[in-house]
Amino acid sequence: MDLKKTNAPVNTITYDKRAIEQTTGNVYEAITIIAKRANQINSEIKKELIEKLEEFATYNDSLEEIFENKEQIEVSKFYEKLPKPHALAVQEWLEGKIYHRDTTK
Repeated sequence: MDLKKTNAPVNTITYDKRAIEQTTGNVYEAITIIAKRANQINSEIKKELIEKLEEFATYNDSLEEIFENKEQIEVSKFYEKLPKPHALAVQEWLEGKIYHRDTTK
């Protein structure tokens, strides 16, 4: 997932309910699918962030010296400015990028 190329909004916006339920015909089913995708995106972002922050980890037992690493701060700020996982999931849903199927049919 390339988070830099997304056009998902950073702020909260109102979506048209008809646009969200258009694919499934049921707004609750659509929201459930979007929520599951948001959980997937969240775990991907978390894993990616932990991997990047591991590079800066220092394993000292002393609490006397805490170093502020400029690169670590920049990485953290980048991830703080990203759109939230639910916004990314809704954007993917509206663009038709989420595959879903009904297992009961």
